Amino acid sequence: NSLSQSLAVATSESARQRRKIAALEVKLQVLESGHAVKVRHTNYYMSKGRSLRRVVTLYDTIEDLICENDRRCESDGEDDNNSRTQRFADVILRYSQERLQLGFIALTTTLPWLHSKASDMEYDEYVHMLKKLRQGADAARGDDTSKLKSLVAEWVNRELKPNPPVDPDDKHHRGFGNDGCGRLLCPTELDWNNPTVRAGIRDRADGYVVTEMSWPVFLYEKYSADPENLEEGLFKSTLLLQASDTLTIFTSPSSAKDVIGEGEGADVIENNRRAKKDFYSGKRVKTHLRFALSSVTSWRSVDGDFDYVLFWQNIVDFFERPPGRIARQKVEQLLAWWTRKVFGTSRRAELTDGAKANMSVNALARQRA
Repeated sequence: NSLSQSLAVATSESARQRRKIAALEVKLQVLESGHAVKVRHTNYYMSKGRSLRRVVTLYDTIEDLICENDRRCESDGEDDNNSRTQRFADVILRYSQERLQLGFIALTTTLPWLHSKASDMEYDEYVHMLKKLRQGADAARGDDTSKLKSLVAEWVNRELKPNPPVDPDDKHHRGFGNDGCGRLLCPTELDWNNPTVRAGIRDRADGYVVTEMSWPVFLYEKYSADPENLEEGLFKSTLLLQASDTLTIFTSPSSAKDVIGEGEGADVIENNRRAKKDFYSGKRVKTHLRFALSSVTSWRSVDGDFDYVLFWQNIVDFFERPPGRIARQKVEQLLAWWTRKVFGTSRRAELTDGAKANMSVNALARQRA
């Protein structure tokens, strides 16, 4: 120490302090830049997660979707070899697994970078990413239900004119306690106009218990179902169209004010794959709309005897598990109907060469030649 001190050259103390401060500032900048990067990543993951409840799955967790795909990768096809001998309970489980796998496929389509990014991450970073994606997804679902709360009251009051009207700010007096909401939530196999039915539903009496095993009236065109043909008009109600236009990712919410005609988007159907994705997101609209009509004040999976998760799964199965060729054709027709309603009909392909030649761009080109 004495030797090192003896070799020291006297310098200004204030200069030394300034150099120390400068070095500390550099370290602080490095720390802050790292924090800023983490904040940017967090915001990015949360923004990307907002689409998950809309176009991937309304209830399943990202972890469950990934685990199902991992299970399939490691199963060596054993499930397929044994599928013919599975009992009923195993078949139900298989349906659930297939639903999860379809969700995983939708996940990788929506977030194509997820697999490669997760492969390069440390486990703690991976867990953090999934957490922020989940937070973004749940926040978007909360925003969707909040949007519908007041709008549904306006739509029901205008269309059904219930007495008393639906309060846009109070959900406690919705559900079967309100005549307008009750009429729309009523199972299609029951007649809400019958006082005995109304009393039975409100008392949850035998024969009048409302579960997810009944299609509610609000799903049907003109809010009426044919008991002999329950598929006719299903998923074609005005309320569904209004809710879809309000929550849609690709159209303006203002279009919900007028849903009688067809959409105005000209070329999206044939040339933009997002159109079909948006209709699949409409599956979650049906669940959100049922929640908005109910008296439940906070998001939950079970409302009395009604299980929202199973209701959601019934809707998904209707579209993704049709029992035969004719049923599949009807689903495709319904998808085309929704695409037409939301995005309009493109007529570009119908233009003849003569019609194109007479359009002003081509006419000006001839004049300038």
